[in-house]
Amino acid sequence: MVKTRFIRAPRPGTLAMLSRRIPREMRREIEGKTFAAVGLVQSDLPSLFYWADVGQKAADVIAVELLGNCPQHISTVAFFGSTAAVTAALAAVTRAAAGE
Repeated sequence: MVKTRFIRAPRPGTLAMLSRRIPREMRREIEGKTFAAVGLVQSDLPSLFYWADVGQKAADVIAVELLGNCPQHISTVAFFGSTAAVTAALAAVTRAAAGE
């Protein structure tokens, strides 16, 4: 199961909601930066690590695991970057998921 969502031009409130779910050490990496898009991928945890790697290899994005989900079963990774980069990362995940 892979569920994806694409947020173009995220508003400050949306970024604040996401920021609250990002681990402190990764939050420092994205704070103060602006991002044209955010891609979200939800899956089981082992697959999520794979999807994070697939997305980062496909495009210049920052991948961050979002906390607060049920880590034993499903979790979410967020890809932060330009619209083109996030689109490419999500496309790569979708193609790889279709090939499973």
